[in-house]
Amino acid sequence: MKQSDLDLFKEWFSGYCKSFYSPIEEDQKNFLLKEHHTHQVCKNIVRIAAEQPLSRDELMIAEAIGLFHDIGRFPQYARYRTFRDSSSVNHGELGAQVLTENAVLRNIPERERHIITTAVKFHNTYKIPGIGDTEAILFLKLIRDADKLDIWRVFFEYYEERDDERPSAVGIGLPDVPGYSPAVLERILNKQLIPLTMLKTLNDFKLTKLSWMYDLNFGASLRIVLENDYIGKIIATLPQTDEIGRLADFLYEYIQERLEEGTHV
Repeated sequence: MKQSDLDLFKEWFSGYCKSFYSPIEEDQKNFLLKEHHTHQVCKNIVRIAAEQPLSRDELMIAEAIGLFHDIGRFPQYARYRTFRDSSSVNHGELGAQVLTENAVLRNIPERERHIITTAVKFHNTYKIPGIGDTEAILFLKLIRDADKLDIWRVFFEYYEERDDERPSAVGIGLPDVPGYSPAVLERILNKQLIPLTMLKTLNDFKLTKLSWMYDLNFGASLRIVLENDYIGKIIATLPQTDEIGRLADFLYEYIQERLEEGTHV
C-alpha cells in the first residue's frame, strides 16, 4: 500500500459518511458519533501498531483497517435506527460487504485486500475466530484493541451527558436498577469474557466493559488503559460495595502483572 492509497481511502470514507448525513438532529448525532469514533480508533491503532515490528506499508494497512472497521454502522443505522447487532445486522459482516460492493480496495494488492476485509469482518466477534492466518490475526488483534479503547471513551461520555443529549443508538436497553448479577461478577474474577446473553441490568453491562481487559493483546493498549484510568472510571459508575472495590484492585493488579511480563502480542 502506498500513502496515496491511504489518502484516497480517507477521502472515500469522508464522502461515504457525508452521504448519510441527515437533517434529522437525532440521526445526524448518531452518524457523527460513529464518524468521530472512527477517527479516534485510527489514532489508537496507529499508536499501538507503531510499537510492533511492522513496516511502513503494514502501518498504513493498520490505519486503513481503523478507518474502515465500522463502515457497516452507517447503513446499519440508516436501515434499522440502531447500533445493536442483535436486533438488526452484524455490522462487521456488513462493513466487509460495503468494501467489496463498492470496490474500495481495488487498487491495492490482493493480500492487503484480504487482510483489511478480514479485520473489518471479524473485529466485533465475541472471540478471535480460528481463521488460520497469523498475519491477518495480528491485524485483527490490533483493531480489536484500538476499538475497545475508544468504546470505553464513548461509554464514559454517554453516561456523563444528560438523557436528552445522549445519542439514542448507543444505549443497550437494559434496566437501570440497583445491584448486579453475581454470576457476571464471578466470570470477571475468573478472567472470563461475558456473553451478552448473561446481562440482566445496566450494571451488568458496565461490568462487561471491565471484562474486556482480558481481551487486550498489546502492552501499548494496557498502558492506555492506565493512562486514562478506564478501570477507575467504570468502577465509579457501579455500586460502591466491598466486592466491587476488590474487583478494582484485582484488575489493576492484572494489568500491572501483564505489563511486567512484557505483553506485546
